[in-house]
Amino acid sequence: MIGAQGEQLGILPIEQALVKATEVGLDLVEISPTAKPPVCKIMDYGKFKYEEKKRQSQAKKKQVVVQIKEIKLRPRTDEHDYDFKMRNVRRFLEEGNKSKLTIMFRGREIVHKEIGQKILMKVIEELKDVAIVEQTPRMEGRQMYMVLAPTPKGKPPKSPAAAGAPQPASAAVVAVRPASAPVPSAAPVTAVPAVATPPAAAPSQPLSAAPKA
Repeated sequence: MIGAQGEQLGILPIEQALVKATEVGLDLVEISPTAKPPVCKIMDYGKFKYEEKKRQSQAKKKQVVVQIKEIKLRPRTDEHDYDFKMRNVRRFLEEGNKSKLTIMFRGREIVHKEIGQKILMKVIEELKDVAIVEQTPRMEGRQMYMVLAPTPKGKPPKSPAAAGAPQPASAAVVAVRPASAPVPSAAPVTAVPAVATPPAAAPSQPLSAAPKA
């Protein structure tokens, strides 16, 4: 058992632990149900839940939502239309979004896939200052497409020949650890009644709540 200030109180019967929590006007919360024996801590459970919700809200504000904007082209797209669409692609990338460029083939145009490949390589060359190739050109049915992503800050853009399809970075995993070390094995061994196991994501509901003034 862990006290309200993080001090070790040793292994206690559940009744005695509840009494100690009541004496200081706090709750007894099981924080490590898989330990042998389970580890409980005296804390203000309401305050803990409020701070946890506040941390989640702040983390959510820092998240960046990346959208994928699709631009469609044709092997015979005229120069004016091409320039207009390239300005839009550049704007999307500068805003931090990704862009999917699709070449649509119709009729006998499909036999001239090299034209679509040439257009996409031209796009890579023109946008190399603001974009990297996340997915290289590939065919899907009667369409050829590729995906561009904004150039990471502090990294020079790759050349079209060396452009690959990098894998997205894994999300960081944040784990909440107890405020103090596990109960020392040297403490006297006392049988502890079983306590209902809470969800693994957060401490269970308080075993008892101090009477309100």
